[in-house]
Amino acid sequence: MLRDTETIVKEVLNIFSKYLEKQSHRKTPERFAILEEIYRRNDHFDAEALYIHMKNCNYRVSRATVYNTLELLVNCDLVKKHQFGKNLAQYEKSYGYMQHDHVICAHCGKVVEFCDPRVQQIKNLVADLLNFEITHHSLNLYGICGSCVKAEEFSSN
Repeated sequence: MLRDTETIVKEVLNIFSKYLEKQSHRKTPERFAILEEIYRRNDHFDAEALYIHMKNCNYRVSRATVYNTLELLVNCDLVKKHQFGKNLAQYEKSYGYMQHDHVICAHCGKVVEFCDPRVQQIKNLVADLLNFEITHHSLNLYGICGSCVKAEEFSSN
């Protein structure tokens, strides 16, 4: 069952508020604005792009606040941090969203999400075979996207 964005935003704001309290961190409007902005987008993003977007939307946030808030959100499992083979970390929201995996273009950096139930079957099989309790996984497949393949073909002609 898919829940609407507003419901999810309210839930994550509540979770983050409790997390900040428990960890004795300040509850600032900027931190909550960053969390809300993340949960209203539907893409992977880097910290700098989020900072620039928020500045362009006239939020009063510093670069340090964006970076520090992202780390807090990763620590309380509301945001996932990915390293897709580049030096640049990318983030995505994680609460209320299905487990999924990624295909990454090695040329342009495009990230495409996919979900295949066979991955869960493999996890279960490996867990049984090796006597493991698997708590989470990360599957990233790298290649060249169709647009980059076409561009290469066009430039070589």
